[in-house]
Amino acid sequence: MSRKNWTDDKLLSRLINNKTDKSRWDNISILRKRPSQELFAKCVELTKSNKPKIRKIGIDILAQLGLPPRPFLQDTLKIYFELLKTENDPDVLMSLLYSIGHNNDKLDNEQIEKICSFINSENSWVKEGLVSALLGIDHIRAIETLIKLSSDKLSHIRNWATFGLGTQIERNNTNIREALWERVNDKHQETKLEAIVGLAKRKDKRVNDIIRREIIGGEYGTLLFEAIIETQNKEFLPLLKHNLRTIRDDKTINPEWKKDLKNCIDELTKLTNERRTTA
Repeated sequence: MSRKNWTDDKLLSRLINNKTDKSRWDNISILRKRPSQELFAKCVELTKSNKPKIRKIGIDILAQLGLPPRPFLQDTLKIYFELLKTENDPDVLMSLLYSIGHNNDKLDNEQIEKICSFINSENSWVKEGLVSALLGIDHIRAIETLIKLSSDKLSHIRNWATFGLGTQIERNNTNIREALWERVNDKHQETKLEAIVGLAKRKDKRVNDIIRREIIGGEYGTLLFEAIIETQNKEFLPLLKHNLRTIRDDKTINPEWKKDLKNCIDELTKLTNERRTTA
């Protein structure tokens, strides 16, 4: 019998008793598509278990139980923030924070303050969950916390926090721009490019020299194309066209990357022509 035809109880039993996590997310995904008062109540009971693994199961199912607007959203958030007051297991805390991140559209000031209090944690799982919880929240405390996380020693934390500052919010102020500027030379390539995109979106002219450096270097990802388009700077066109000519017959270059480069040139040409027409 297909897993999709299993009862809620059988799926929950497998989640609780399986010795490996091989099918964990498959089972959770199916349960999330079956919002009911009965399943909600069972998940709430799981969150009260004295075993971290079982608490996580309840938390993770509730995170996306039903399509938005989730039928048990407010009750779920209330449960999550109660759990945050007492939970000490880093793995469970990460699940809680990730789950809040799936439902963070309308958090109040007190809830945001509670999430941000985890900035003092040295645990990488907790910090990872914290970044997830804060993505897309345009609130001064959340932004201050992401700024701190954008300089974390772990590259994946810096990367995600920089993405949160640069792309997931539109607020534009000196603190955000300077935090992004601090990352334009980051040794982690994606973090560097996320910072460049964020500055380009905010029309920070300092980023033009950084973009020029990256184009000349030749080793850039597709995120740079997004930044280039944001600048609408026609001065990049000769450099981009030179790069395209250089690699046109190179079979070692990913064809999709060549296509993205060509599209970037075409879009930038179009935008600069439109600006000239309307000037």
